[in-house]
Amino acid sequence: MKAMMLNESEASDAELIGRAKGGDRGAFGKLLERHYGFVYRAAYRWCGKKADAEDIAQEVCVRLGRSIRGYHGSGAFTTWLYTMTLNAARDMMRKTARETVKTEAYGAYALISGEASAEPEDPAEALWVAVRMLPDKQRDAVLLVYGEGLSHATAAEAMALSEATVSWHIHEAKKRLKTLMLSAGEV
Repeated sequence: MKAMMLNESEASDAELIGRAKGGDRGAFGKLLERHYGFVYRAAYRWCGKKADAEDIAQEVCVRLGRSIRGYHGSGAFTTWLYTMTLNAARDMMRKTARETVKTEAYGAYALISGEASAEPEDPAEALWVAVRMLPDKQRDAVLLVYGEGLSHATAAEAMALSEATVSWHIHEAKKRLKTLMLSAGEV
């Protein structure tokens, strides 16, 4: 009797990772396909721009290809991906910060020419805009816990912090968001 083999859509992440580490491009592709949506969502919540989120997600795919052999499986694969996504987003932010003058000039032009609205029309998007104005660790904690639905413990693992510290960042973020939203007239 022939043993039944699982096809790639039924293979677990651990199986796909093991095969990808061994150079199986199909397994690596399936792993990317399976997790791309969640990498993109995390990137989008972090930056708030579709094009930037796509760039970040693509960068994560490239980084994953270079570092998959270094994944040891000590934590959840998704936690490792979150960390990689946050690092790619931060790298993009640093790059963008170096180009601030050009970005601000374009933003002013877009507002003047009517290509962009001064304020988001969707209250939920207004909240995410405010989240993106938070200090780094508060923003990351909110994005992971509320944006991606992670527990404080899993977010702590992704951020390389203690669970109590993540909880404190969430608490501080809520206070700051309330102030930001009140000043914007959203609450």
